[in-house]
Amino acid sequence: MTMKKLIQFKNIVKEFDGQLVLKGINLDINENEFVTLLGPSGCGKTTLLRILGGFLNQTEGHVVFDGEVIDNVPPYKRELNTVFQKYALFPHMSVYDNIAFGLKIKKVSKDVIEQKVMKMLKLVNLEGYEDRSVTLLSGGQQQRVAIARALVNEPMVLLLDEPLGALDLKLRKEMQHELKKIQQEVGITFIYVTHDQEEALTMSDKIVVMKDGEIQQIGTPIEIYNEPENEYVARFIGDSNIIPGIMLEDYKVMFDDLKFDCVDFGFKEKEPVDIVIRPEDLDIVEETQGKLTGTVKSVLFKGVHYEIIVETVPGTEVTVRMNVSKEHPAASSDASEKISANDFYVDLEDVAELNDAEVIARADAQAWNVEDDELLSIAKIEYDVKEEIGTYPVTFTSAGGVSVTTKIFVVQQTYVENKKANEAISAFNIFKTVDDIKESTALDTDLKTWANAQGWKLDDEDAVVEITDVDYDFDPDHIEEGVYTVRFSTQGRELKVHTTDVSEEGAEVGLLFQPEDIHVMNKMGSY
Repeated sequence: MTMKKLIQFKNIVKEFDGQLVLKGINLDINENEFVTLLGPSGCGKTTLLRILGGFLNQTEGHVVFDGEVIDNVPPYKRELNTVFQKYALFPHMSVYDNIAFGLKIKKVSKDVIEQKVMKMLKLVNLEGYEDRSVTLLSGGQQQRVAIARALVNEPMVLLLDEPLGALDLKLRKEMQHELKKIQQEVGITFIYVTHDQEEALTMSDKIVVMKDGEIQQIGTPIEIYNEPENEYVARFIGDSNIIPGIMLEDYKVMFDDLKFDCVDFGFKEKEPVDIVIRPEDLDIVEETQGKLTGTVKSVLFKGVHYEIIVETVPGTEVTVRMNVSKEHPAASSDASEKISANDFYVDLEDVAELNDAEVIARADAQAWNVEDDELLSIAKIEYDVKEEIGTYPVTFTSAGGVSVTTKIFVVQQTYVENKKANEAISAFNIFKTVDDIKESTALDTDLKTWANAQGWKLDDEDAVVEITDVDYDFDPDHIEEGVYTVRFSTQGRELKVHTTDVSEEGAEVGLLFQPEDIHVMNKMGSY
């Protein structure tokens, strides 16, 4: 059956103070549809709704309503009404008078007003509440009054801007079903704005997923959930396991160095893609029976199921030495000021990007007042590091003229590759003092800074891989002079499983899934 296009957004662009909020939106909304604009705060969904309502003017493009351009039609002449998150009810009026307000403004006769208001009260299940003050109603009841007040004017379209945002969780769930029921009974178009994926999946005929002023995907709840077009949609709608892969050919994909049958086609041969497998589509089986194998990292009871995290690809790690001395190897002082700094390493490839701030941080250079230990500024840094392997002096001078000189070791730094995870990691040996360690308030962060620990993707060196774990073989509160090891590592590939069967942490397990459980998506930016 062909559905009638009621609303058309044609290349809608909106700019605020030079910033593009909507970037050419094209969207058709059919008659009697429940359409949800879904996305995070700032994605442009409310701006689009306000343009439709006539409360904002677009910078470019046109809005077509029932076949006519309405760009210059004022809000009160558009055949639509709006329900806001803050319901804007009149506190001095009864439920009846709130609902009847718009009809009275239009000078509708009293008997017709009564018929329409009583019909709305029945529709929103508030019969018998007509004489009650709206201030005595619950949040859910107030919302129903706001909906009835909007619907009583018989608009062709009802706009709802996060109307459930002020309700508690239980009431939100109840009102989701109520709203869908009301929309089906009145038979008009609802356009609903929310950032809540559950609301969108529960109520909508069509979902429009937005990000940064652009539409990412349009589809039914089932299509959006089961066939996300890219990683953003997959992560925004429900829990997802996203795995980088290669589309070898139609119906054949490879990830984690293994080939799998799938149901997707139409991609280029050997095209880089993203794979999504929903947690509920993975089954934990014996290790020998799984298509993937891994280690159970955590088990969390969620009420109706267990959420189990299985690491299928280990993280990447690198270990360095930390030389700890009692005092700074380089320190200087006069009667009132002290200054100290450490030697440090730098990779040959990073020399060109070395700056004063990084030199201070890597050397942990500090100047302080002897009397009260108050830190003083480093006023001057002198160094001349060449893009050649070698040792170079660096001199730090405080505002009071006290100086200290340390060394920068330029080396060809080795790094650890993890081809299965498509990443690499590197870090440098560290020179510190006992006091440096004891006085650190965020030791993991400081160790990463001191060692210049960093991770990156093998196929894109500009893509940063987060170092999630820092392990060391000393007690920070009782450290003594000596040489210690520090290990930096990235998080391995972890897949989330939703199951009613429990597993033990540390268990080696298999993961089983079917070809139809694998969904192949375009890489972000390539669709």
